[in-house]
Amino acid sequence: MKEELIVSGRMNPYVDPTLNIWHWQIPLYLFLGGLAAGILFFAALSYIRGREEAHSFAVRKMPFLAPVLLVIGLACLFFDLNHKLFFWRLYTTVKLQSPMSWGAWVLMVITPMSMVWCALHIKEFFPNWDWKYTWAKEAEKFAQKYKLWIAWIILIYSVILGVYTGILFSAFNARPLWNTSILGPLFLASGLSAGAAAIIMFTKNKEERAYFARIDLIVIGIELFLITHMFMGFMASTQVQIEAANLFLGGPYTAPFWIFVVFLGLVVPALLEILELFDYHVPALVPSLLVLTGSLMLRFLISFAGQESRYLY
Repeated sequence: MKEELIVSGRMNPYVDPTLNIWHWQIPLYLFLGGLAAGILFFAALSYIRGREEAHSFAVRKMPFLAPVLLVIGLACLFFDLNHKLFFWRLYTTVKLQSPMSWGAWVLMVITPMSMVWCALHIKEFFPNWDWKYTWAKEAEKFAQKYKLWIAWIILIYSVILGVYTGILFSAFNARPLWNTSILGPLFLASGLSAGAAAIIMFTKNKEERAYFARIDLIVIGIELFLITHMFMGFMASTQVQIEAANLFLGGPYTAPFWIFVVFLGLVVPALLEILELFDYHVPALVPSLLVLTGSLMLRFLISFAGQESRYLY
């Protein structure tokens, strides 16, 4: 009998048959980043359109949550790193073809900008606030003078941040579920919907709530279209992408995705917001929490299912 010795590394950790590198920190960061992007987008857009007084909560108060979300998200990214002491190397170079590089520099810009925006409206929470130092007062005057420019910077970078949260996945071509250009627009729409839902949840202005409810309805419709288009693209593509789509179409992720993301996270909130617009009293907390939960579940499910999808047979 002739014996053969086969040596393989496939049973080593982090190699086939499963690849599970990204854990809960990454989808949580993507949710927090998308939510912060949505909040900042609507704050900047309302100010640019001259609706600061009509949407005073969205412009002046809600953005105070954004830097907190971004800092927590950055902490999640830091804890996920294997070599934490070398994170600074992301800022020693710019690689246009690298989503990681894009994300690092976008966060470097939008995080301090969100703090500047909060500083300009700090008297909304502390009416007697006084900048004790001369340089701080001069910095505030400078920022007030160029507030419109700051709003444009925040608007542009919030869109980039929202899209980047999806591109971070879609750049991994080795994962069939992530290998789609739909994830960028889908995660942007999800972040905008979450931002609108957060404003609806906390604002006490009825007209402002109705305005952002209408916006949320439009964005939810876009999300449903993108999800449908994504699965249609998968089912019309190669066998491995069909198998990736089947994770949500009869596979282990079917129930959580269609129940918690599509039905409870999109359809039910849309129906509740429609009822609210027709003067039926619906507690703002209910549709808002459903939208936020659906947005969070979307990122967790796409993250975990994407790591299970593969090109192996």
